Amino acid sequence: MAEETVLFSLSTMSTLYSSLRADIITAVKARDSATSTTLRTADAAVQRTAMDTNVEIDDALVLATMRKAVKNMNDANKEFSKAGRIDLVDANKVEITILEKYLPAQISGDQLAVIVGEAIAKSGAESKREMGKVMGILKSRADAELIDFGAVSKLVQSKLI
Repeated sequence: MAEETVLFSLSTMSTLYSSLRADIITAVKARDSATSTTLRTADAAVQRTAMDTNVEIDDALVLATMRKAVKNMNDANKEFSKAGRIDLVDANKVEITILEKYLPAQISGDQLAVIVGEAIAKSGAESKREMGKVMGILKSRADAELIDFGAVSKLVQSKLI
């Protein structure tokens, strides 16, 4: 029954999800176990999230699920590094590389500094206590999903007194 539901809704799914499903088939045919396992896990996470939230699978859901998976693996890598488990760090890095193919590039470097500078100017913030105003402006941007707010937080703190 679950397969019928998945197959039935394939026609209404996002192009990103269709690409993910096609890449799973390609990886399986190529006998690329690392890629097929990673993509199957991502597929299951997308389907689980869609069922849990009772929404159709669309590009936004796929992107959010992939971002969460990459963030979780990056967080896990910090802990694995502390524990000296370089083998697990390397395995996660391979998975992250595979999943990042589906994610748009994050805003970083000089472009991020310009955006933060504009947000600080727009908010009129002068101290670290007003950091929430700056973050609010940044989160309301149309391209907010491309911003790494962990990096932004450090950048804003360094620019405010």
